[in-house]
Amino acid sequence: MTVLLQLSANTGPEECCLAVRKALAYLHGEATRMAVRVDIVEQVVGERAGNLRSVLLALNGDQAHALALRWQGSVQWVCASPYRPGHRRKNWFIGADIFDADATLSNDGAGLLDKDLRFETLRSSGPGGQHVNTTDSAVRATHIPTGLSVKVQTERSQHANKRLARALLAHKLVALARDAAGQSRAERRIQHHQVERGNAGRVFKGEAFQLQGD
Repeated sequence: MTVLLQLSANTGPEECCLAVRKALAYLHGEATRMAVRVDIVEQVVGERAGNLRSVLLALNGDQAHALALRWQGSVQWVCASPYRPGHRRKNWFIGADIFDADATLSNDGAGLLDKDLRFETLRSSGPGGQHVNTTDSAVRATHIPTGLSVKVQTERSQHANKRLARALLAHKLVALARDAAGQSRAERRIQHHQVERGNAGRVFKGEAFQLQGD
């Protein structure tokens, strides 16, 4: 089973991008304990080196969905700002969204026509998890009508990468359609503030990013 999990700072400040970075490191530790493989599919860097505005992960293993469910929703980090000494705010929020590649293919994927897709194979390279190899197994999928393109290299075979690329394209096209229907930047900002006011599913504290209750 492949589960896609996205950690995002949304429109939050750089402290939220740091929280994404710390959350990713913590998640890697959990994944090791649960025998779940974690590969980075896509990432958007923050303003400061090492920080992440968002990161899309492919989780593989029997416990992949269980791990993703631990993170789904709002995640709170309680810590004084390491970037702005004396800043009053001490609560930083990020969001975690999951979707099952199999569910995406059976639902949204049904709307993708083969004639509208172009697949290219290329050599895997760069960051993408410890399992990236040097064979021509990576796949770039392009939705011809929109020009939307994704590259997937997390799996060991072209077939598996092609399947995941198709699911990822379907997911992105749904998001694109929602944007076209009127999801403006202002609305996304409002949504981010609503996430802040919601009850966080997980709360971490301090520079060490320690899970509350541990």
